[in-house]
Amino acid sequence: MKKATGLGRGLSALIGEAPPVPRSDSVAGGGVRTIEIARIRPNPSQPRQVFDEGPIEELAASIAERGVLQPIIVRAVEDGFELVAGERRWRAAQKAQLHEIPAIIRDFDEESSAEVAIIENIQREDLNAIEEATAFRQLMDRYGHSQEVVGKLVGKSRSHVANLLRLLDLPDSVRLMLMRGDISMGHARAILTSPNPEELANEIVEGDLSVRQAEHLAKKVRPGPGHDIGRASERTARRAVDADLEALERQLGDLLGLRVKVSHGKGGGNVSVHYSTLDQLDLICQRLSGEQI
Repeated sequence: MKKATGLGRGLSALIGEAPPVPRSDSVAGGGVRTIEIARIRPNPSQPRQVFDEGPIEELAASIAERGVLQPIIVRAVEDGFELVAGERRWRAAQKAQLHEIPAIIRDFDEESSAEVAIIENIQREDLNAIEEATAFRQLMDRYGHSQEVVGKLVGKSRSHVANLLRLLDLPDSVRLMLMRGDISMGHARAILTSPNPEELANEIVEGDLSVRQAEHLAKKVRPGPGHDIGRASERTARRAVDADLEALERQLGDLLGLRVKVSHGKGGGNVSVHYSTLDQLDLICQRLSGEQI
């Protein structure tokens, strides 16, 4: 098994461990060189399965006007170069009809390249929940990382990693609905333990149900021992505000990948976001300021 490289230190540490490959035509001091786009191939470990063409078209327009402002990262292979990080920029540069692109060449082996590619995508792109969960599973299966270590590598909480991994237990048809955006992660989590999640997912889509409605539907289908639906409905009605706050906490937690607590009273309330590393705090600041990750 490959050694656990850069555990808990995030993407920048992993990339920093591999020095640039010395080349005679590299830019002095920066390690950046210009490479023919046709000589670059995509990374087979790329976790993103669906690329939204809209943002890539926008990026292509920006590149056509200003060029590629941030170099991609590649590694040398026998027939050219393989992407390590920056596939969206590479695709957009092709759409902008560029023939060359600035790149930093790193001396990664195949396993290190795959690990960095997975982490880079999780941290810097909006993967859908299934793609993100699949990437987490790859990090665990290939490198023996625990859920806690995966969370530290990508700046997410262990509970967020665990919740997403559970989505991989859904039937293929429901996972496809989640990837297409027909249902949200909240919907998927609501029906995870249902005896027939596929049927429930179809009802959610056909009825355009909210996450709260999906949760109630799943509870009706899955009553526990001695469960009285009538009494449960009364209790749910009395605690409607608490349930709304819990749903909001889950939604915010899914968005940030961290544990969120919402408190509300007559005079107002507060929102608490729990983090365990400075990388997670930095992620919160970036999300709140709208800064590109």
